[in-house]
Amino acid sequence: MANGSTAQGTTDGKDLELLDKLAKARVELRHQIAQRIVGQQDIVENLVAAILAGGHVLLIGVPGLAKTLMIQTLSQALDLQYSRVQFTPDLMPSDITGTELLEEDHGTGRREFKFTKGPIFANIILADEINRAPPKTQAALLEAMQEHKVTAAGKTYQLPEPFFVLATQNPIEHEGTYHLPEAQLDRFMFELTVGYPSKAEEEQIVAQTTSSYKAVVKPVLRGDEILELQALVRRMPAPPSVVEYSVKLARSTRPGEPGATPEMKKYVSYGAGPRAGQNLVLGAKARAAMDGRSIPDLDDVKAVVPHVLKHRVVMNFQAEAEGVTVDKLLQL
Repeated sequence: MANGSTAQGTTDGKDLELLDKLAKARVELRHQIAQRIVGQQDIVENLVAAILAGGHVLLIGVPGLAKTLMIQTLSQALDLQYSRVQFTPDLMPSDITGTELLEEDHGTGRREFKFTKGPIFANIILADEINRAPPKTQAALLEAMQEHKVTAAGKTYQLPEPFFVLATQNPIEHEGTYHLPEAQLDRFMFELTVGYPSKAEEEQIVAQTTSSYKAVVKPVLRGDEILELQALVRRMPAPPSVVEYSVKLARSTRPGEPGATPEMKKYVSYGAGPRAGQNLVLGAKARAAMDGRSIPDLDDVKAVVPHVLKHRVVMNFQAEAEGVTVDKLLQL
């Protein structure tokens, strides 16, 4: 087939090969991760989609649901460097980004400052309980998420690529926490909620974790391949219908817009900004690519709607008084 627009919408034969490679890798990723993680397939799929789209994820779930193990396993399956940061009230920005230390050359006796990299210099960062650190520390992480670099003592240091942050929050403990402002929440592509396992899954978890079973997770993709796939997702064309639908959905959450439903006007203070539409399109493209398809459709957009919009819609006091949640409003 000659180069040019095809029925599937790719413009290069190499892109078709990459899509086929990704579809096969997705199956193998499921197999490798399932050796250690029981259930949670939807969460893992959405994490991979976010990585392919170049986004970051906010994970909501109570302790003990294997969030840390899931990220460790995913980093092994993708052959990426993993780093975990436990956020606490006394955590300083330099504890994450790194700091300059005064070192002496024993040969010359000369002293100079040398930058020591912090845990953020990895491919996959688990920011555990991000809402336990003060706003200044949260802001340092979120700035790095946006810029993919950190600045210390007037010097800028590039973070490794690919770079993906997964931040967790405990939904039941609010004492001693600092609420993430809406402007910072908007930096996260997806918000995902980790639920309890089913009875059968929990029985399997208990049996597996109380035995001598030790899973060996083999790498499925490498960092350079992921960067190649991220570029592929960006190159994939988004039909006008997908773009229009994504923008329409984002704008419909704003109570002042003509397209907002009566419920949105009644219960919402602030709706999603333009970044929501961008992430709906990118999420749809990533899901299509994972299926081996070169053009996303409206179903791909619908699949990521709750994850993209949930943390971007601010409910008002009336919604709280009447027990109306964002989930209910978005008809999840």
